Amino acid sequence: PKDIHQSYPGRLHGGIASTILDETIGRAILIKDENIWGVTLELNVKFKKPVPYDEELKVVCKITKETSRTFEGEGKIVLPNGDIAVIAEGKYFKMSVDKITDADFTEDQWFKLKSENDPKEIDV
Repeated sequence: PKDIHQSYPGRLHGGIASTILDETIGRAILIKDENIWGVTLELNVKFKKPVPYDEELKVVCKITKETSRTFEGEGKIVLPNGDIAVIAEGKYFKMSVDKITDADFTEDQWFKLKSENDPKEIDV
């Protein structure tokens, strides 16, 4: 994040935290089909603790319900000490990426940064 993503000094703005969770939950469906994305229908966010601006955070999400046209999911932002700072629940419409945008997602435009510290498995 940049300085403009702060709300109070040293704290991540709640809108940015909400966006992180919305995007993470909405993209969880990609595990099942890389051409289907989630378009947000509802998002409920609860802020439990301040989110520090300059620390590495963990974001965890999962799909909790799925139908042929929609899915629901939940996610959380976890602080370095293991405390949960923000939780969210959302409902998403399944939509093919080519109906969302005509952009061509090539490897140099859309990629996952890999790190040797990436977890192999997360208990939720």
